[in-house]
Amino acid sequence: MTTTCLPDCGVARFLALLNGPWATLIVRELLAGPRRFTELRKALPGISPHTLTSRLRQFEAYGIVTRTAYPEIPPRVEYQLTDHGERLRDVLDTMADWALSIPEPEPVDAA
Repeated sequence: MTTTCLPDCGVARFLALLNGPWATLIVRELLAGPRRFTELRKALPGISPHTLTSRLRQFEAYGIVTRTAYPEIPPRVEYQLTDHGERLRDVLDTMADWALSIPEPEPVDAA
């Protein structure tokens, strides 16, 4: 995987690192603790193996996630947030609180 230069602006950098709808959901799942690839796929219905692999590799490259391969048969690989990745907990909690504070829209009268 090729890493790219990150923007200087903090918000733009955040969006570059957590791009796409799956990135924050993967982090959300890893906030509960180490997960295997198959556990992440099961928790994220609709994500393709390619997308999950790509996001995990990107997170690993930027020090957000660690990948640990255990020498077992069958092989076992676990993904876990680093201390730096763990710091996203407050960000996601704040995002969730904000989103849940938005009221449902009023029904539109179709006249």
